[in-house]
Amino acid sequence: QVQLVESGGGLVQFGGSLRLSCAASESIFSFHRMGWYRQAPEKQRELVATITSYGTINYADSVKDRFTISRDRAKNTVYLQMNSLKPEDTAVYYCNGLHLGVPTYDSWGQGIQVTVSS
Repeated sequence: QVQLVESGGGLVQFGGSLRLSCAASESIFSFHRMGWYRQAPEKQRELVATITSYGTINYADSVKDRFTISRDRAKNTVYLQMNSLKPEDTAVYYCNGLHLGVPTYDSWGQGIQVTVSS
């Protein structure tokens, strides 16, 4: 029932910035944890950043100090601000939400392309 839709991707030059948005069909606080994952060509999907309903935030070491995850309760939206982008950040980025309840389940967005040129 819960839908997650990403937006804000595109092509950016080395060192540039981009902000991704993840709009949920219901309150983002119905999720125990939300976050962003990414999958580069020929690589496995990896965790980028997460934020719990209590506000606890975690980042992958590769993006720490460059990316910032945030949320807007009124807009049911989670954001990923990406600064100082590198070609290594090129990937399809996916929004994720872990819902605790009956049942407990993960929701995923369809993914959005981010490409960083050299």
